[in-house]
Amino acid sequence: MPKNPNLKSILIIGSGPIIIGQACEFDYSGSQALRSLREDGIETILINSNPATIMTDPSMADHVYLLPLNTKSIIKILKEHPQIDAVLPTMGGQTALNLAIEADEKGIWEDFGVELIGVNIDAINITEDREQFRELMGKIGVPMAPQATATSFLKGKEIAQEFGFPLCIRSSFTLGGAGAAIVYEEKDFDKLLRNGLEISPIHEVMIDKALLGWKEYELELLRDSNGNVVIICSIENMDPMGIHTGDSITVAPAMTLSDRTYQKMRDMAIHMMRSIGDFAGGCNVQFAVSPDENEDIIAIEINPRVSRSSALASKATGYPIAKIAAKLALGYSLDELSNQITKSTSALFEPTLDYVIVKIPRWNFDKFEGSDRTLGLQMKAVGEVMGIGRSFQEALHKATQSLEIKRNGLGADGKENTNYEQIIEKLTHASWDRVFIIYDAIKMGIPLSRIHEITRIDMWFLKQYEELYFLEKEISTFNINTIEKPLLLEAKQKGYGDRQIAHMLGCLESEVYSKREALNINRVYKLVDTCAAEFEAKTPYYYSTFESDMQTANGERFSHNESVVTDKKKIIVLGSGPNRIGQGIEFDYCCVHGVLAAAECGYETIMINCNPETVSTDFDTADKLYFEPVFWEHIYDIIKHEKPEGVIVQLGGQTALKLAEKLDRYGVKIIGTSFESLDLAEDRGSFSTLLKENNIPYPKFDTAETADEALAVAKELDFPILVRPSYVLGGQGMKIVINEKELEKHVVSLLQSIPNNKLLLDHYLEGAIEAEADAICDGEDVYIIGIMEHIEPCGIHSGDSNSTLPPFNLGEFVMQQIKDHTKKIALALNTVGLINIQFAVKDDVVYIIEANPRASRTVPFIAKAYGEPYVNYATKIMLGDKKVKDFTFNPQLEGYAIKQPVFSFNKFPNVDKTLGPEMKSTGESILFIDSLKDDAFYDLYSRRKMYLSK
Repeated sequence: MPKNPNLKSILIIGSGPIIIGQACEFDYSGSQALRSLREDGIETILINSNPATIMTDPSMADHVYLLPLNTKSIIKILKEHPQIDAVLPTMGGQTALNLAIEADEKGIWEDFGVELIGVNIDAINITEDREQFRELMGKIGVPMAPQATATSFLKGKEIAQEFGFPLCIRSSFTLGGAGAAIVYEEKDFDKLLRNGLEISPIHEVMIDKALLGWKEYELELLRDSNGNVVIICSIENMDPMGIHTGDSITVAPAMTLSDRTYQKMRDMAIHMMRSIGDFAGGCNVQFAVSPDENEDIIAIEINPRVSRSSALASKATGYPIAKIAAKLALGYSLDELSNQITKSTSALFEPTLDYVIVKIPRWNFDKFEGSDRTLGLQMKAVGEVMGIGRSFQEALHKATQSLEIKRNGLGADGKENTNYEQIIEKLTHASWDRVFIIYDAIKMGIPLSRIHEITRIDMWFLKQYEELYFLEKEISTFNINTIEKPLLLEAKQKGYGDRQIAHMLGCLESEVYSKREALNINRVYKLVDTCAAEFEAKTPYYYSTFESDMQTANGERFSHNESVVTDKKKIIVLGSGPNRIGQGIEFDYCCVHGVLAAAECGYETIMINCNPETVSTDFDTADKLYFEPVFWEHIYDIIKHEKPEGVIVQLGGQTALKLAEKLDRYGVKIIGTSFESLDLAEDRGSFSTLLKENNIPYPKFDTAETADEALAVAKELDFPILVRPSYVLGGQGMKIVINEKELEKHVVSLLQSIPNNKLLLDHYLEGAIEAEADAICDGEDVYIIGIMEHIEPCGIHSGDSNSTLPPFNLGEFVMQQIKDHTKKIALALNTVGLINIQFAVKDDVVYIIEANPRASRTVPFIAKAYGEPYVNYATKIMLGDKKVKDFTFNPQLEGYAIKQPVFSFNKFPNVDKTLGPEMKSTGESILFIDSLKDDAFYDLYSRRKMYLSK
């Protein structure tokens, strides 16, 4: 069926600020959908309050509304655009669906003659209202766990009495498993039931018998208006039931499912999707399977929208689910659309994977002191990484190397846990680091049968782990001179990094690298092509692996590399890795704009990143995508293979920046600001000398490497003192201390968690106003793109502050100092590209807190507020294609824009919510006000000192 000719203008609802449970996978889905609709000549109108994302870039939609996600904003947009024919709410996660339902209940869509596409209200209600869903499943013969609905505390108690413990409580109409819990004992039930009822917007919970130890699976489906259904991907949770899928280690395709049960699961998923309503679009279905020979299947839930797993499934298969789902919502059928990767086959096909995907979540528990770190039904992860390999073991290693938690992979890095009680405890109560703990348990000699009994993780996965441990043991009997090619090749094929192999052989990483090269054990690159090479792929989307040599008939030996290097001039952009607090989606925004700007300058663009949620890892953002860990060994091999003109590091946050030193040491050109300048800004001593030479004030400071040194420094500086480690992002480990006892305690704890770090101690300017400036510099001229004033006082991390653009309370004298200091520092640091400088203002004197010659968290916000593509300009300056004077800057902003932090404290109810120098917010929204008399500003300003914690 061709496109519906009546659809000419469509409203898309975004997902708002990033929170735990709803992250940038919906930015990716929404961005894809917008591009997809515009290909068909549809006028697109977007509402989303998140300034950090690509989705809200002016280039993404015809009209972008950075407004709060509520029905008042929806009415305002519909009045301004009476031409809107339909609304697509399935791309913005639960937030968008909930808003679509509310608008429907208020009769807004009907009043304005707007059609709902991609899903229908009945389907949403049936899947979200657990009682309705259970009844429907009973009617169509799909089994579910014994369960009942409670809309009151008393009813919940009755159900618990009938079912017995353990039980699962799940709140209706919530996100990321909010309000959900497993109740093992009666004494915990009342509190958890009350919590579940309170969190549900309709004060309803579903109580079901806990299927502990059952295996969990997900299927991603697409259906068109002709009733064609394709299963895009099967995903197996390595963790059994009881851990939220967003916190589970997941594997695609499913590894331990018999074909008979998989076919049965497919049929059930299709039956379920067809039964919940007559709509065209994406769907995610979750199942539990009994861990015995019967493999009984029970349905858990169905989501009639693109889900968190849709982004993963899209990157895992190369099948762009959101892009195709948007086309289906327009009325197209699957057989009318083409496969986006091959360009020559139909979208009515099911991808074939000749590789394995492993997703590992990324947590940030260190930001929530005292938080419960065990995992359960409520999601706690802030991001995720994905590894692609030819085997589960290789993919698992690549995923662990991508996490950026100072591990080099599984084991073989001297960081294993050797405490038996602690290992058993972490296995019993699923811990965030269980991916490593399983390996440690095997290494300690705990039998697989015991690990299986405790964790209920399928024996197949545990045996894969055991094989890795046996390999480590074997390699450890050799040294660098005696290890032979077959064993070294096997270690590489199973994903071990050179650093790990060096640890086993007792030598340097560089020696392992040289040995590999001498033995011709080199990485080859393979295409993610959706069809296991049955058809030629037109889209260059690669992962690396190691192959045994093949021999031709004439005796020539070779290994097959599918990544063909062109003779065009190339630029590599290093991505920002997994989302975490302090380094979120705003750096992905910068990377994407960097790639697009480099392409405009005539370069072939190459993206390296391992985050499946983001737009940067979309297969057609850059000319070539390497879905690889942002980890030295992988990057260096790609650089050697592609031979680029240089590498851009200043757009990918601290992840990319940390690699600058090695790139410089290995003679790789860093595009833009040099490593020397980046390092100078990080080295507090050298940076202060630079400030002194330029007569720029800064708070009294000193450095220390031991607690004794810190106490001696404190005598010179006077309390309060701000203590922080160097080379960190998001204020990690920062604290204001007010006496010697606090100082000693914090320094000792910091040096334990970040050994060999140089600590910076600054005299804290109490009561100062904090401000920051972002600028673009070409080495000769400086253009300040924005100056922001924080509403909260100095001492609260800039990422957690409400920040106002332009400043609301700084006089001309102070503003002139900020401008002068910014220009002087940018030029003194030989900045080429972006720079962010933070200031403390006290008694009309502007002090420098720090300078970062890279893209900052605030650049996307300023770009959205002023309507100017600053990252595009900065990248062209980095590449030497343009100078500052070549651009005509014309910022457009009436009134003020306020960057408002958004927190996910509801996931950690017992955590201290006071704010301080260490960042805790997971996302941000933008608020536009006409004047400072606005109630919203007054409210923020009146609460500005409430949260300051030392």
